[in-house]
Amino acid sequence: MKTLFNILLGGLVLVSASCKKELANINKNPNATENPQPDYLLTAAEKLTADAYWGVDNNLNSSLLFIQHWAKIQYTDPDRYIFNNSSFTSLWKTLYGQSITDLNKVISIGDALPNANYKGVALTLRSWVFQLLTDAYGDIPYQQAGKIDSFLTPAYDTQRDVYLGLLADLKTAQSLLDPSGAAIAGDAIYGGNIGNWKKFVNSLRLRIALRIADVEPALAKQVLTDIQTEGGSYFTGNSDLAKLTYQDSPNQNPVSLTFDTRQDYRISKTMVDQLAALNDPRLPVYAQPTDDAPHGYVGVPNGLTTGDANNLGLSRTSRPGDYFRAPHAPAVIMSYAEVLFDLSEAVSRGFITGDAADLYKQAVLASLDQCGIDDATVTANYLGQASVQYNAANYKQSVGNQKWIALFGQGLEAFAEWRRLDYPQLAPAVAGTLSGKMPVRFIYPGSEQSLNGANYQKAVAHQGPDLLTTKLWFDKN
Repeated sequence: MKTLFNILLGGLVLVSASCKKELANINKNPNATENPQPDYLLTAAEKLTADAYWGVDNNLNSSLLFIQHWAKIQYTDPDRYIFNNSSFTSLWKTLYGQSITDLNKVISIGDALPNANYKGVALTLRSWVFQLLTDAYGDIPYQQAGKIDSFLTPAYDTQRDVYLGLLADLKTAQSLLDPSGAAIAGDAIYGGNIGNWKKFVNSLRLRIALRIADVEPALAKQVLTDIQTEGGSYFTGNSDLAKLTYQDSPNQNPVSLTFDTRQDYRISKTMVDQLAALNDPRLPVYAQPTDDAPHGYVGVPNGLTTGDANNLGLSRTSRPGDYFRAPHAPAVIMSYAEVLFDLSEAVSRGFITGDAADLYKQAVLASLDQCGIDDATVTANYLGQASVQYNAANYKQSVGNQKWIALFGQGLEAFAEWRRLDYPQLAPAVAGTLSGKMPVRFIYPGSEQSLNGANYQKAVAHQGPDLLTTKLWFDKN
């Protein structure tokens, strides 16, 4: 019997392996080349990820509403936190099914050529992709993700393990990237400039280090010590910021594409009121005057019922500004202003040495400059206000409030930073459905329950109920 059992078990293992290989073969695109070129794959991964980051489902219709950058004036259910388990499928499906798959292939091609710069760039982008996923959902498949030949139902890794894994991957990417090495093609972000990629790697490491700073301060500090020991640099100006600049139709900015056919998005009243109270020169950049000119800039309160929102009127409320709605408007992945805010916070936490107040000031100036505002009198008057000046006694308030403004349009990143810093202090949606609470995560796609149920259940048991209101590991404090 024991021998028979071993034979049967061995047969099952072979059948399982055979099924995985057959499924992998079934899932092959018959129109795809058997020997894909890394430049085409790299361009595709950058474009697909930027579209997912900047587009409707994960930005306009969710995170930008949560963070009260934008609001809905029609079809207001998302602004009232009414979602189901198919609402957040897009981010998961696109990033796992396409971005990570393409980047894994670029990494393997980089090894085979060999071209370490392809591998380093792809590893950097893949780290950003996983960061978006774990920031949004929490525990996610990481170690086994994108390996369909071996793992049909990938296990979930804890958010802590994902962040630490990404920091290790980025450290490896930094060691691979060589400005004197072989050239790469197909890079729509930096045009193959490896020096800029090296700065982006360290800036991502800084971002993730601060993401874990409240729960793992010693590890966060060690990351910044390692970067300093390596002699690495971060972004040094707005010319370094990571962005994908869109082209003419059909490759225009997805926000522009949306506004070609829809008018149900407006700038949030929360943002308009804050910018107006500060006499912030970014208001005419972020918002368009109403069609009914005497009303000027008018934001929409977040989370109104459809009837109440409709009563405000399309012509009497402000669309987001042309800076974000233009066909060629860039999808900003990471800005110089963000890096400076992060460095200011790192000094305040005692992770690095420096002048936190000056770094904060430079961050505000960098954000203004990014918006085309460089008039010395305007910037001096703005920075001179007591409500704008750096508050050393509460750096989270200063950094949180100004970073929230600077990240306008970058819904997923602004959503993560608001949860981490707890500023600005936002009021829940007017007619919200979460009993006075606000969303603090995306819920997992329903497909995970049906296709990867056992691992999904383990993740929920570890992390907490699969609800919009369940706090993630980095957000526990």
